[in-house]
Amino acid sequence: MHKVPRIASVLLVVSSVEMFAMRFDAMAADPQASSAAVYQPAGAPADPKVPAQWNRYHLHGEISEFLQKLAAAHPERCRLQDLGKSFGGREMWLLTIGNFSRGELADKPAFWIDGGIHANEIQSVEVVLYTAWYLLESYGRNPLVTRLVDERAFFLLPMLSPDSRDAHMQKANTTHSPRSGQRPVDDDRDGLVDEDGPDDLDGDGSITQMRVHDPNGRLVPHAKYPNLMIDAPADEPGQYASLGQEGFDNDGDGRVNEDADGYYDPNRDWPWNWQPAYVQPGASRYPLSILENRLVGDFVMAHPQIAGAQSYHNAGGMILRGPGAKDDRYDPRDIEVLDVIGKRGAEMLPGYRYINIANDLYEVYGGEVDWFYDMQGVFTFTNELFTGFNFFRKASEGYFGSNEDLHAFDRYLLFGGGIIPWREIDHPQFGKVEVGGFAKNWVRQPPSFLLEEECHRNMAFTLYHADQMPQVEVQSIDVTPLPGGLTQVTAVIANRKVIPTHAAADVRHRITPPDRISIEGPAIEVVLGLKSTDRFFREPEEQKRRPQTLEFSSIGGMQAVYGRWVVRGSGPYTVTVVSPKGGRATRTSDAPQ
Repeated sequence: MHKVPRIASVLLVVSSVEMFAMRFDAMAADPQASSAAVYQPAGAPADPKVPAQWNRYHLHGEISEFLQKLAAAHPERCRLQDLGKSFGGREMWLLTIGNFSRGELADKPAFWIDGGIHANEIQSVEVVLYTAWYLLESYGRNPLVTRLVDERAFFLLPMLSPDSRDAHMQKANTTHSPRSGQRPVDDDRDGLVDEDGPDDLDGDGSITQMRVHDPNGRLVPHAKYPNLMIDAPADEPGQYASLGQEGFDNDGDGRVNEDADGYYDPNRDWPWNWQPAYVQPGASRYPLSILENRLVGDFVMAHPQIAGAQSYHNAGGMILRGPGAKDDRYDPRDIEVLDVIGKRGAEMLPGYRYINIANDLYEVYGGEVDWFYDMQGVFTFTNELFTGFNFFRKASEGYFGSNEDLHAFDRYLLFGGGIIPWREIDHPQFGKVEVGGFAKNWVRQPPSFLLEEECHRNMAFTLYHADQMPQVEVQSIDVTPLPGGLTQVTAVIANRKVIPTHAAADVRHRITPPDRISIEGPAIEVVLGLKSTDRFFREPEEQKRRPQTLEFSSIGGMQAVYGRWVVRGSGPYTVTVVSPKGGRATRTSDAPQ
């Protein structure tokens, strides 16, 4: 066996490394060209047209660039538009996804998805972005995704409050702020606006808490997690007193941080069951008075084909349905539909609970979910993203998880990256104090390694919901000759999905027109039109006016309706069903033999 000279071996290794590097660069530049060399895990595509990173959070500018790349890479199934500018002049990007070559999108059931109505709930935006990316990049790869994009339309608005999202990420804030928009408001009614918000006293980019050594205070450090302050035992002295949120009295009125960004709540501004601020804190001046909400409202009302909707929030691990207020009522028939979808979601999202807003959480007047249902006839959920269950895959108390679990997770999995240790500073009013506590990027938001799972599981639930939107079909046409030159034509119109073509609220409030089933032929005269929900027409109802077109108030989930015409004239006969939220379908039958 011949030995390779040492220098030749080195050159061979170098050459191999260079070739691998060139191949890797080529794969990055053109993933499709090298797909055979990519190991594809189950789930998201490993070689997308538009590479994306789902273990981090993105600013408005990055999102704008990403959406433009998506639209450019998938022009046959994606359109990007700016609904208008936010208060701060940022684009309100809306992505429309569907197969533009397979019929008009206006004739297809549509699904609305939004995120970031509360701007501090930043993972909600990432889930919407992930959904758009997954739908486009998985088309042609995954049969379910391909069918959904062909059959449905999706309207995705990632950022409902883009100004405050950037404010949360770029300015000093707590994990909970700002929840409001950025339009200035005089919260303390002193003639000034937003003049006394929190102050980053130690310049670390997070607004934490303040404490002071005080022998008469009632707080002590936790024995295992010294950064956690707890109540001292009743029979033991304390060591510290809390001074509240990091900041000082900017306007000299004796109060600290009482007039920060806003305040108004974009999810208390919707027209259904709206109440003024003295009843519903956070309500703005009148329904849809918030600019960003009005842009959304105008678009949704102009698209009555929207049959399902999902609004992403955080946190607490909840799948929420309305009503938001106890004095409101959802129709039991609609609750049955929501239950089917919501309970399935609780299986898909470990640690999440499917609950009712008013009775199981708290009351909300003027909430988006109720406006969608009661005024648009849309079956809607609000998902509160992330749960303390994900810390150690066990139940955890509290809305964000117990304090002990938060501190344990920080110690063992974040390696101290989520909690800022107490440190002494000079306070302009209180002298020597200590500041510390949760960093703004921890508590509400999943850490990087859990973010992509949160995106995918919630997207999967939303796609399940979208797949259950109504979809009408002309299942069959039966043609029977009658005496006297007449013909009987019977059509079966089915909806093989869980959601009916009209919610009971839609029928009650007459939000959208009824479903219409019509018959046409080259030279026919319709003598009689009958409709029934019974295949044997044992109790038919006559369509007395315009018998050529039968009207049904709704076609139930997993149900069918039946149309029958007596006509004069030979076929073929074409039956067409048009449903505002259930789509459009046509079928033609030959003349009787």
